[in-house]
Amino acid sequence: MLKLYGGALSRAAIVQLYLEELGVPYESVTLDMPAGEHLQPEYLAINPMGKVPAIVDGDFKLWESGAILLYLAEKYAQMPNSAEKRAEIFQWVVFSNSTLLRGLLTEEMRAKEMPQLLNPLNRTLSQQPFLLGDEFTVADLAVGTGLLYVGMTVKLDWSADYPAIAAYTQSIASRPAFRKVMAGRG
Repeated sequence: MLKLYGGALSRAAIVQLYLEELGVPYESVTLDMPAGEHLQPEYLAINPMGKVPAIVDGDFKLWESGAILLYLAEKYAQMPNSAEKRAEIFQWVVFSNSTLLRGLLTEEMRAKEMPQLLNPLNRTLSQQPFLLGDEFTVADLAVGTGLLYVGMTVKLDWSADYPAIAAYTQSIASRPAFRKVMAGRG
């Protein structure tokens, strides 16, 4: 059975959300980060960087939330057949993990980056329910949960300036997998 390693408040939640979306059985291993369990040799053999999340799937070990999401999408046949469509998904997952989160969570960057990042995203989501059209994909999981995290952490209200983003994040938060995982964290 796949093992998911994470900490109490970590990006392991996004991987857990996707595993729930996919209906894939997994074992969740919560490391005691303050006690340094993520720096012990047993865990460093899984992720030499000593960060979470990481997974062990049989003999295969993988770390970095974006890489894990893409692996799971590929493994469980959630990726399109064309290289171009797969690249669009890669683009959104990388965007979420690097550009979006960095731009919105870094206080000194937020004022400049927010309109540059969110205006085009709001336009896209005002024309379609999900990033790539009518179907929820791993790209939506990455971007939607990233936006929800930023909204909660920085206390941003999208509704006035970015109504399509507000509706989109609400649709992500109302998904059964999201409600199930987040209920376990409250």
